[in-house]
Amino acid sequence: MPDADPFASAAEAGIHRLAIPTPFAVGRVNVYLIEDDPLTLVDSGPNSGSSLDELERQIAAHGHRIEDLGLILISHQHIDHIGLVSILAKRSGAEVAALDRLVPLVEGYREAAGADDEWATELMTRNGIPPEVVTALASVSRGFRAWGARADVTQSLQDGEDLRLRDRTLRAVFRPGHSPTDTVFHDAERRILIAADHLLAHISSNPLMTRPLDGGPRPQALVTYLESLQKTRAMELDLVLPGHGDPITDHRAVIDSRLRLHRRRADKIRRLIAEAGPMSAHELAQRLWGDIAVTQAFLTLSEVIGHTDILQNEGSVREVEVDGVVRFEAVG
Repeated sequence: MPDADPFASAAEAGIHRLAIPTPFAVGRVNVYLIEDDPLTLVDSGPNSGSSLDELERQIAAHGHRIEDLGLILISHQHIDHIGLVSILAKRSGAEVAALDRLVPLVEGYREAAGADDEWATELMTRNGIPPEVVTALASVSRGFRAWGARADVTQSLQDGEDLRLRDRTLRAVFRPGHSPTDTVFHDAERRILIAADHLLAHISSNPLMTRPLDGGPRPQALVTYLESLQKTRAMELDLVLPGHGDPITDHRAVIDSRLRLHRRRADKIRRLIAEAGPMSAHELAQRLWGDIAVTQAFLTLSEVIGHTDILQNEGSVREVEVDGVVRFEAVG
């Protein structure tokens, strides 16, 4: 007998995946329609006519209209997840709920995106990315902004707050790392977790370098992400519904694989630094992945800095700054 389709199991619980196209390399984003009272949508897809048309078509395939939505939940600030929220809320009159620390990023989307770009430009420059690549990436990022849009949030959620629908309770749980606002929605009775980009089956969620939202030091995104994974590992779950790709039926196996991957990568970076001497994060990325496409430069930089954070916390490498560029050298 073939294994049961996990998405079919979710559908039996009234949760339907809507796979919405995006213009990004990650491909389609999973939006989830929960047939309950109120009719609930988790995330929205990017702000584009084609994405809206496809979302509307898939909602209709389940016998509903956008105008029937009563609640929209937002998992985190990335544009493939928030782009259509405003349009959907205006058409339906739905309540929009998001974690408290996410609210200003959604309601002040343009200002937040501009601040993010400015901070990222400085980070890239200080970590050795060539000026022409920094300029090109800044242009790409500005072009991406149209795929997002601000939205009014009508319900600010606290970590651990319960959302009571007619037939289920969803608990909003803070799981930062991939972004500083990652929120997962836990149906404890059905042992289902709507995880967005916190945990993906086919790839490791990239813990992106993000400006500190409180004005403090730079968050250690990967360190935080690994802590969040350990918390999710302890949960009793039968099904994880991710923001991209296939569902997960053994979350502990996937998490253990991710933990091993990051340990191996940290050890490889430590060896590279010990063998070759001080290098910038961008130089380390080139050692790991060779020629890096412009659109991947910030992603690979985030990956390297995340692992050097681990190594610095362990005391095996340290930062040195030479001519305005941060380099990492071995300790001892």
